[in-house]
Amino acid sequence: MEAREAAWQVLPKHLAIIMDGNGRWAKERGLTRSQGHRAGAENVYPIVSECRRLGIAYLTLYAFSSENWQRPKPEIQVLFSLLSDFLRRFLPQLEQEQIRLHTLGDLTALPLTQQLALQHAMQVTAKNQAMTLNLAINYGGRMEIVNAVKSIMAQGLTADAVTEQVLAEHLYTKGQPDPDFLIRTSGEQRLSNYLLFQCAYSELYFTSAFWPDFDVAALHEALHEFARRQRRFGKIEDSKQAE
Repeated sequence: MEAREAAWQVLPKHLAIIMDGNGRWAKERGLTRSQGHRAGAENVYPIVSECRRLGIAYLTLYAFSSENWQRPKPEIQVLFSLLSDFLRRFLPQLEQEQIRLHTLGDLTALPLTQQLALQHAMQVTAKNQAMTLNLAINYGGRMEIVNAVKSIMAQGLTADAVTEQVLAEHLYTKGQPDPDFLIRTSGEQRLSNYLLFQCAYSELYFTSAFWPDFDVAALHEALHEFARRQRRFGKIEDSKQAE
C-alpha cells in the first residue's frame, strides 16, 4: 500500500460518478465527438478496477441518461456500440475481480443487442461479492422517483405507511447504501437528474478534468478530499458547540 493510501482515514462505501466532458475533450484536440466517447470508454475500467482494489463496495457510473436520447442518432449508436464493446472486453475481468454488474434505469428502450448483453453480464456476475458496479443507463432521477411512487400505489399502501425507507425500497438502488461521495468531471456543477433521492447527503466533488483525463491519480486526489470532509448530517460538530 502506498504511503498516501495508508494516510486515508475513510473511503466512501458508495461512490457515484458523472462521467462528463468527452465531447469537449475531443473538440480541444480537433477530434470527433465519437472519438471523445471512445477515449472516455477506455477510461472506465481502470477507474472501476482501482475502486475495487481500494475496497469501495459500490460504484455507480452515469452511462446514458434519459435525456441523452435527444442527441443525434449516429452519436447514440456510437454510445451503445461502446457499451457492447465494454461488456464483451471486460466481462472476464468483472468475473476475475468478483465484481457484480447491476443496472439502474429502464432497459426496455435500449436496442435488443445491448439489452441481451447487459442481461447476460448481470446473470454471469450475479453472485460476485467484492464490489457492485452500477451502470445508470436510460436513467433519470425524477422518473425513478415517479416509478417508485407508482409501484407503492400499486401495492395499495396507505399514505401513512409510506416512509423514506419504503420509498427507498422501490428505487433501482434497493438494498444498497446511498452514495457517500459524488464526483462530476468537466467543470460542470450540477446533478443533472442523477440519483436525486439517494444523494440527499452525499459529499459533492467537482473537477475541471474531462472524463478521459480523469485517471487513477485524479481519483486518488478526489478520495483524499473526501477523507478531509466532516459529514455531520445536520448535527453540530462536537458537544462543546452545544454549550
